[in-house]
Amino acid sequence: MCGSCGCGGKEATIEGAGLHEAVPGEAHAHEEEHEHVHADGTRHRHSHAQSHAHSHAHAHAPAPERDHRETPEDLPVRIDEDAGRLVRIEQDILAHNDRYAGENRRRLAERAVFALNLVSSPGSGKTSLLVRTIRMLDGRLPVAVIEGDQQTSLDADRIRATGAPAVQVNTGRGCHLDARMVGIAIDRLAPPPESVLLIENVGNLVCPSSFDLGEACKVVVLSVTEGEDKPLKYPDMFRAARLLLLNKCDLLPHLEFDVEAAIGHARRVNPCIEVIRVSARTGEGMAEWLAWVERGAAASRTLHDETVEALRRRVSELERRLAAS
Repeated sequence: MCGSCGCGGKEATIEGAGLHEAVPGEAHAHEEEHEHVHADGTRHRHSHAQSHAHSHAHAHAPAPERDHRETPEDLPVRIDEDAGRLVRIEQDILAHNDRYAGENRRRLAERAVFALNLVSSPGSGKTSLLVRTIRMLDGRLPVAVIEGDQQTSLDADRIRATGAPAVQVNTGRGCHLDARMVGIAIDRLAPPPESVLLIENVGNLVCPSSFDLGEACKVVVLSVTEGEDKPLKYPDMFRAARLLLLNKCDLLPHLEFDVEAAIGHARRVNPCIEVIRVSARTGEGMAEWLAWVERGAAASRTLHDETVEALRRRVSELERRLAAS
C-alpha cells in the first residue's frame, strides 16, 4: 500500500489504444505480521513496516531471550520508531512523485498547455461541471481530459461524448492520482499546443492535496450540499488550491447553506484563494469560470513565448561570442 496515505497502488490501469496498461507499482509500505513463542509459553505478535523496494527473502537475527510482554514504558519507544520510519517512507514517496511531476510540468510548458487538477469530495458535480465547461469552450480553446476513478470508465465516456479526447485512469484501491499515472496519460492524450488539460482527480479531499501532478494549479470543487465547514475539516486541500468553485448553487433556495461562512472558512485557511459561484445545471457563474480558464491559458502561452524568446537571445549571444573568439 502507499506509504503516504495507505491506499493500494499496484492495481492502477490506464486506457490507451483499446488496451489497458498496468502502472508499475512504486515502493510502498507493507505490514508483515510475525508471531513469537517464548520459553514460558506466551505468544507475542507484532508487525514490521517494510518497503517493497527490497526482497522479501530475509532473515531476522536472533535476539537475546527476554520477556516480550509489553509494558507501558516500552510502547512509546516503539511507536516513535514506527512513526519515524513511516515519515521517511512518505518523504521518499512524495520526493519520487515530485520528480515525475517536474517532468510533466516541463513537457506541458514546452507545449504551452494549461493544466488544472480538479479535486473534490465524491458527488460534488465535477464531471457535470467539466462536461458543461468543454461544451462552452468549444471553438475557443482545445481541451483534453484525464479522468481519475477507482473503477469504471463512465466519466471518461461522458467526456468523450462531448467530442473532447479523454483518457481514463483507474486507480484500483488507490485514492488519488499520482504524477507517474498522469505522465503516462499525457503520453496517451498528446494534448495539442496551447490547449487546456483538465485532470479530474479521484473524489477525495485528503490525499490529492499532497500529490503534485505537474499541474499549473489545483481547483477545489465544493458542492453546497456538503456543508460550509468542509474547508475547516480538510484544510490541506483548500490551502493547496488556487480557486474554489462553489458548485450546485441552483440548490441554495432549498438548503440551509451559508455561502459567506463557507467562503470565510476557505479564506481562513487560504487567504489568497479565489472563489467563483457556479451551477453546472443552470450555467450560473460559468462565464466567469471560463474567463478564469482563458486567462490562465493566455498566461501559459505568454510564459512559453517569453521562455522561447529568452532561449533564442541566449543562443544568439553564445553564437556571437563564438564568432568573436
